[in-house]
Amino acid sequence: MASPLAKAVLIDTTTGISHVVMYNPEELKVEQGNQFAEVGIPGLNASPLQYVRGKNRVLTMELFFDTYETKEDVRTFTAPIVGLLDKLPQTLAPPVLLFSLGRVQFRCVLTDAGQRFTMFAPDGTPVRSTMSVRLQEYVDVSLEIRQGVFIGSPTASAIVDVALTPIVAAVSPSAASAMHTVLAGETLSGIAGAYLGDPARWREIAKANAIVDPLAVKPGASLVIPGPAAGSGRTP
Repeated sequence: MASPLAKAVLIDTTTGISHVVMYNPEELKVEQGNQFAEVGIPGLNASPLQYVRGKNRVLTMELFFDTYETKEDVRTFTAPIVGLLDKLPQTLAPPVLLFSLGRVQFRCVLTDAGQRFTMFAPDGTPVRSTMSVRLQEYVDVSLEIRQGVFIGSPTASAIVDVALTPIVAAVSPSAASAMHTVLAGETLSGIAGAYLGDPARWREIAKANAIVDPLAVKPGASLVIPGPAAGSGRTP
């Protein structure tokens, strides 16, 4: 028997709610790169380049929605995806998502969702839409915050500014656990790779959910993903 076709889905890792697209995208476009700064040296024809940092990868695609046969308002199906741009009350930021299409796993946030309506019912109801979606890679990091009392103007020379009694605190934005709804074809190792950055950490998910047989996890099951995550889940 042939394996069932994997469906593209956007998963809200905070609530565990899955948003299955109506039709799989025809293509996925991944952009990645580095950021460099020019080091200005008088007299040179070209400036030396200094590496600054890597850029988060960006995944773009077009999603197609069609309700012409049923005459339903196509916005019923597009609105939940557009809603992923909204801030969550507990974090005051949009949710972290997991884009999943079979073996393609991409932890990200939705940065843009543009709709183009191309067909309407006689009463003006939109029944066909193409949505341009832009997803930016989300990476968990630990931030070191320094606080203190500074003497002098913040614009003065660093020689004049003196920091007194600095306090260092480590803050991890991924300390809380997340929820994930298992989709057809998913494995614990694949989920661990997407959320924890290492497929070998599947045992942590199994332990958190009292799973005895990792191969017997059924689609539709809700899993607790323990935090904090140790990696970035950089496998698209």
